[in-house]
Amino acid sequence: MSMNINTPMQGPPTTWFDALMRCQQQGKPYVLLTLLATAGSTPRNGGTKMLVCDDSQFDTIGGGNLEFMAVQRARALLLAALDQKNHASLSNSQHVEHFPLSSKLGQCCGGATNILFEVFVQHTQHLAIFGAGHVAQALVPIVSQMPMQLLWLDERPALFDQFHSAHKHITNLKAITTQDALENAAHDVAALPADTWLVIMTHNHQLDYALVKAALLRPDLPYVGMIGSQTKARRFCTRLKHEGLSVEQIKRLVSPIGLLDVPGKEPINVAVSIAAQLMQYLQRQQTNTQITPTQQKQQWQQNQQLIARLGTSS
Repeated sequence: MSMNINTPMQGPPTTWFDALMRCQQQGKPYVLLTLLATAGSTPRNGGTKMLVCDDSQFDTIGGGNLEFMAVQRARALLLAALDQKNHASLSNSQHVEHFPLSSKLGQCCGGATNILFEVFVQHTQHLAIFGAGHVAQALVPIVSQMPMQLLWLDERPALFDQFHSAHKHITNLKAITTQDALENAAHDVAALPADTWLVIMTHNHQLDYALVKAALLRPDLPYVGMIGSQTKARRFCTRLKHEGLSVEQIKRLVSPIGLLDVPGKEPINVAVSIAAQLMQYLQRQQTNTQITPTQQKQQWQQNQQLIARLGTSS
């Protein structure tokens, strides 16, 4: 399948602080280095900082072999943290190490310094949004402010071009123009990383169905949400059952999507309700609690009751 990838353009960070902001927005692991107490002659004063990622570094603590060794040590600490298999066990850590600026480091300053290594590793939640219509255009600017990596897919490149011209500041977004989306729906879903959340809101109900089915067949995709009415959701569930999906698989579908206590049907209202629901899931993830299929069903039933109340009051 051929794809054209469109990504917002923004210059790279130039300072450790800018890089830290970028890493936090993108959920990218990093190590912050700080010179602590210094003695004698040193390249930089105490309090000087730099930031190190797995593939880049920003600012300087003085250069030379001291910085080379410190960057190597930072990446070793980062690799050790990333090697942990359980995301829940990934926690921030701090290490202080002493570096004498002697011939051992290939430097002749004659001083010494302590360096604080602060390791920041977090699980990066991936969110795939299928469809670039009015609701998606309102949703992406909101969820881009959350600690997630966004993948946005649609067949219509003009919609992405229009969005990017007004939102060049968004850095945690990759937009992909798909080709033959209906035919390649299963392929697109299969290509997603494990633990990706899906928000399905395309302009084509057949495409919605193909994406939902492919997603529910992957047990490692914990959130499968689809925009639409109760009738649409019910028809999809009936069809999925007829095509052999189990009750447990079908229960994983979250539709209608969003928190229905956010009133209104305008794109921004719907986008806010979806973003609020995703925020709930993020909070549960951060507290290591899982939303079970039973909880999803209860939430769906509560949503239907709210719809009924809204209908009788109109």
